[in-house]
Amino acid sequence: MAFDKVFYNQASEEKLGWKPEWFGVKYNDENLINVVKVWQRKIGIKADGLVGPMTFRRIWTERDASISKHQPNQSSSTYSLGRFCRTNNYIVHNGNFLPIDWHKVVLWDEPNGLRIEPGRYYDYAGQKDRVPQMFVNHWDVCLSSETCAKILNKRGISVHFCIDNDGTIYQILDMQHGAWHASNWAGNKRGIGVEISNAYYTKYQDWYDENGFGERPIVESSTVHGINLKNYLDFYPIQIKALKALWKSVHLAFNIPLVCPTNSNGTPCKTIYDGCTKGSFSGFVNHYNFTKGKIDCANLDMISLLQEVKESL
Repeated sequence: MAFDKVFYNQASEEKLGWKPEWFGVKYNDENLINVVKVWQRKIGIKADGLVGPMTFRRIWTERDASISKHQPNQSSSTYSLGRFCRTNNYIVHNGNFLPIDWHKVVLWDEPNGLRIEPGRYYDYAGQKDRVPQMFVNHWDVCLSSETCAKILNKRGISVHFCIDNDGTIYQILDMQHGAWHASNWAGNKRGIGVEISNAYYTKYQDWYDENGFGERPIVESSTVHGINLKNYLDFYPIQIKALKALWKSVHLAFNIPLVCPTNSNGTPCKTIYDGCTKGSFSGFVNHYNFTKGKIDCANLDMISLLQEVKESL
């Protein structure tokens, strides 16, 4: 009977994406069955030692509530990312930790972390790993990521990441879930979204300077949807570095191609792109590729930035 349970847990692990380490053991064997029984008794469900859908959802929720406590042990786990090695910087997908080559990453349950509240996204907890195919860039038109997260929650929408003025990457939602951010079902259900902090309007330049961030670059000539935009604030260089690190991590994790929507002549598509709206495109896109009602992020030189990420691999 124990032999059958080992095979059941093995199949469940492959389907749902959990690991024996979630229960504090290393291998899928009879010891795992006994440990699961103890855990099941503790939370008051049938103690059969099987990690079925109910047990998985409960362990997933427990980890989601305190995800940073379950980070891989730094003394025993080192992950390679390109030519760099990191032991303590991660982003999260379905309760699993993915390495990122960036020095400032804050998860939702850590001190000063930001998070999206339930009911503001497609909740895929307890289901097979979601496989994102697009990464969608936004600017938040806010003064900080903290403000952005508050506004998202108040509006009942969501995104997976925020990049603050100092380059800190906040993960505010597990990438297992489908965030509501792309003005389109395909971008929401098949994508990952980031809000890069930038108040956009030049009248806020003094605020950035007075609050110690320094002046932002100014974009003086930019076109999207065939419209010439007035001068607006650009991203800080540190934010672009953080964005490229995030692109790199999700590319390596999900094999999202390092490409962006282009026109027939190879230039970046600066308007709605059919592959985005229909969900057939795989790659890195901007919000304006989904709707004429959005212009973010008009200033990103997608082709050059993606090439820099390729060269870093």
